Amino acid sequence: MSPVPADAFDALPAQPQVLLVDDDEVNLLLTGVALRERGFRPVEAASGEQALELLRQHAPDIVVLDAMMPGLDGFATCRAIRTQPGFENVPVLMLTGLDDDDSIARAYQAGATDFFVKATQWSLLAGRLRYLLRASRTRLELERSKSKLARAQDLARMGSFDWRRADGARRGGLLLSAEALRVFGHGPQERPGLRGLLRMVPRDERRALVRMLHDAMRTSSVLATDTRVVLLDGRQRIIHAEAEPEFNEHGQGIGYTGIVQDVTDRRQAEDRIRHLANFDALTGLPNRRQLIWRAERALEHARRMEHQFALLLIDLDRFKVINDTLGHVAGDELLVEVGRRLRACVRHSDQVLEGAVDGAGPRSHRALEAVGRLGGDEFVALLPEVGGDADADRVAQRVLETLREPVFVGGQECFVTASVGISLYPRDGASVVELLRNSDVAMYSVKAQGKNAAAVYSPMLAGQGRAKLELETALHKAIEREELVLHFQPKIDLRSARMVGAEALMRWNRAGRLVPPGDFIPLAEDTGLIVPLSEWALREAARQARAWREAFGFDDSIAVNMPSRLFERSDLVEHIHHCVASVNLPHRAIQLEITEDNLMKELRNVIPSLQRLNELGVEIAIDDFGTGYSSLAYLTTLPISEVKIDRSFVRDLGVTPQSSAVVTAIIALARSLGLRVVAEGVETLRQMEVLHRLGCSVMQGFLFSRAVPADELQRWLERAELPRRASWADIGLDGGTTDHGSVSAAAARRLR
Repeated sequence: MSPVPADAFDALPAQPQVLLVDDDEVNLLLTGVALRERGFRPVEAASGEQALELLRQHAPDIVVLDAMMPGLDGFATCRAIRTQPGFENVPVLMLTGLDDDDSIARAYQAGATDFFVKATQWSLLAGRLRYLLRASRTRLELERSKSKLARAQDLARMGSFDWRRADGARRGGLLLSAEALRVFGHGPQERPGLRGLLRMVPRDERRALVRMLHDAMRTSSVLATDTRVVLLDGRQRIIHAEAEPEFNEHGQGIGYTGIVQDVTDRRQAEDRIRHLANFDALTGLPNRRQLIWRAERALEHARRMEHQFALLLIDLDRFKVINDTLGHVAGDELLVEVGRRLRACVRHSDQVLEGAVDGAGPRSHRALEAVGRLGGDEFVALLPEVGGDADADRVAQRVLETLREPVFVGGQECFVTASVGISLYPRDGASVVELLRNSDVAMYSVKAQGKNAAAVYSPMLAGQGRAKLELETALHKAIEREELVLHFQPKIDLRSARMVGAEALMRWNRAGRLVPPGDFIPLAEDTGLIVPLSEWALREAARQARAWREAFGFDDSIAVNMPSRLFERSDLVEHIHHCVASVNLPHRAIQLEITEDNLMKELRNVIPSLQRLNELGVEIAIDDFGTGYSSLAYLTTLPISEVKIDRSFVRDLGVTPQSSAVVTAIIALARSLGLRVVAEGVETLRQMEVLHRLGCSVMQGFLFSRAVPADELQRWLERAELPRRASWADIGLDGGTTDHGSVSAAAARRLR
């Protein structure tokens, strides 16, 4: 026997316990002493009956049995040991003085692990015991690993299989593991063949699967596929199979080994994710991503096959009214119903995903036809092949007609119409982006002319009219896309050289460029968008006031310009209350500015709202004061707290005596009525000094700071106001004017 490696017993106990069973007391004593000297811890029994009794008290690592004993001999004792719970796999070494084949066979049949001929070669016995212990531990580890693997496969719904070709020497066939049998819904005792498993595949898919299996076997190639099966209980599952070929020593393919896995849940999750990525959760229609993908595929086919395709942009006309009146739940019901009706207007197909169109035949692009939801209350109808404007307009008229029927939402009958813009490839654009933009332009031309109609895009809508429509279209979506921002211009009190408030001025960050207010505010007023824009400005101003209060203790008000039509709304007071209450601010944190000309136009309508706001503590300021002299008589009755001198008078201060006279009159009037006066548009030190001399100490303008984002204004405060480093601070703190020559040109430029 070769020597035992030193590391072969590293995993064994320091002193393995051995149960010695022998009726010969001398042999029992000698064997026990020999094993004890060689690192074992023997427990001795003089009979089989005593051995079984000791097993109730001890759990030996190995059992050494004498085969020939009176009463219960070693063979019977071994069989009894194997019936004891927990001792089924304990190594049992049978000691026998016989070397005949029958005794050896009886030992193994009784459950012995090994046998050993009685001798005084104790080292050999000790070595045999250690090998048995080592083998037992290895087998236990293998059993544990097998159990863990079976558990892991069971959790993963996975099992293994082995398939062998039949030849002259042996029978072929399929052997499935217990886990694989569970995958196919079979019990551990069942033995389904390959044909039986193939019969579980739906008939319309079976032929293609069999063909693939034959091709793989003929070429001995790797197999990987997913297939649907119908289990014996009627459930449909998706099974993933992977197999690799095996070869004999001559390089001939003899079969396959592989795994099968139930991937139904994973595939359903993948399908769900794919559906969420491509379809609108509310209406179930293709979403923006899926629409763009379909339109790009349709454009490729149209370019290759030289035909036209059309995009119809459909925008609901009265959705906001219904949504605001009946609530968002009713609005969602309306969108679902509109989606259902629009779907019936075209040859709608949902079963089109990426990679499923190309190669499906010359007319496969027609499967791209669908209606999808672009977002909000906008829908798009994609017509992948049309003969011209007439075909597209026919579908548009069908859309308008189906929407004219009343809709029941929120328990109430409603009527909804739509404006439809049509663009055709290649006449109206060479890309999907251009086609969408031009259909958008056509759609808004319909809205401008009364809604509830369809229009085909034409070059006549280009130029200034197109730019205006595009601007209006983008402005409609500016709030939703979070493109609006507020810039803030500080109000400076020269007497304390500090900021005593700020005016919030709306800016539009469109595609990375700030659109000047003069370009979109008039448009917003014409279209009525000024109302939602102003409501947004109120919420944002309140939020910023709260942020400044936390950042540097800001306790003044932020002024927001309000259109006169907003004062006519019955819920204006509640809206302002909600804006400030949601950020835990007092009502005085927001000041409302209304221009003098708007005030005079709507005076009777706005007075009730002004009075209610004044009672709440919201201050009202008249902007551009001095441009409408007829308003002076109303100052005694209106709840006004502040007047702002129009920049047209400030601009000429120190240049023309008329401007000084008007400003002096405004200041005197305001003082007599107890109103604050703020001068707008202060750009030079000369203007500032004249205003200060005339008694106006609160100003705003480029001399102090342009309208800047909130974070820049905070940095400006730290740089200019708080350290009192700005040149204009000297005037208020000194209580007098500053000689023009004392301020350098560089300083004046810095202040701008």
